[in-house]
Amino acid sequence: MKTKSKRKVPAGSPIFPDIPRLSKKEIAKRKAENEAFDQRCQAIFDKVAPQLRVDHYGWSIHIEPDSGDYFIDPDSEVCFQKAKQKHPTAVIMEMCLNETGACGRI
Repeated sequence: MKTKSKRKVPAGSPIFPDIPRLSKKEIAKRKAENEAFDQRCQAIFDKVAPQLRVDHYGWSIHIEPDSGDYFIDPDSEVCFQKAKQKHPTAVIMEMCLNETGACGRI
């Protein structure tokens, strides 16, 4: 039987001190890159979604913003496989063909 060891971590100190922490500059850079990626994907979604919602409401759409390609399918996994087959190394955003583009529920 394994015994649990309790290790107290002082308030304000990192839980895993061996993992290097990102600088505030690096965090801001990554946030800016993510926001730019989101905006590029949202522009493509806003352009194609009105026509696709008519026949494919609730389907999954995966967008690759650098090429402007998008893939739709009722099954999210199949849609993702289609996107990765054509763009194996690209970062792809998943959205849903509904009013907001949000996937799932909170």
